[in-house]
Amino acid sequence: MNKFVTVQQAAEKIKDGMTVMVGGFLGVGNPIALIDALVEKGVKDLTIICNDTAYPEVGVGKLITNHQVKKLIATHIGTNNNTIDQMNAGELDVTLQPQGTLAEQIRAAGAGLGGVLTQTGLGTIVENGKQKITVDGKEYLLEKPVHADVAIIGANIADETGNLVYKGTSQNFSPMMATAADMVIVEPQEIVAAGAIAPENVKTPGIFVDFIIKK
Repeated sequence: MNKFVTVQQAAEKIKDGMTVMVGGFLGVGNPIALIDALVEKGVKDLTIICNDTAYPEVGVGKLITNHQVKKLIATHIGTNNNTIDQMNAGELDVTLQPQGTLAEQIRAAGAGLGGVLTQTGLGTIVENGKQKITVDGKEYLLEKPVHADVAIIGANIADETGNLVYKGTSQNFSPMMATAADMVIVEPQEIVAAGAIAPENVKTPGIFVDFIIKK
């Protein structure tokens, strides 16, 4: 199966109102060209799930700046004043989750689990509206799986079948997001022949990847 698409073809697969996971950390590991294409396209009313919203003019932060996001699920927003301003103005619905909790919620979706139990957030506003479960005398919050219509991720290397290699912090959230979405689009910096990546170096198996952006 040929998984290659252009940036524009990839952008056309993302529609108004979709829930989109975006891999990376402070813009590192974001699919930059694809995000730029989404900004140009003007897709709107997105629900974005990501670690953070980077900076106003960097990566996923551009979608916030351009008012294309209606709901955000993230772990922190402090590096993007536009996110903060839109939240305070009631223009953007923001759910902040502890970083490890969000990672586990995404992992749970990919693994087909009903949720994860954690004590993180007990006694804080994080527990509001959430079910509590007692196990062996200890109380936990039930954090439910987080799933998306599409995951858009960046990778350093992809082979022709979609096996992916990430370097450094660019892999943050991306491997688990690739398991927790109905569609996965990767924007690699380099594409190599099938078999060129040593199996032990593969962080995301190609079976999870639907489309590879070829520039």
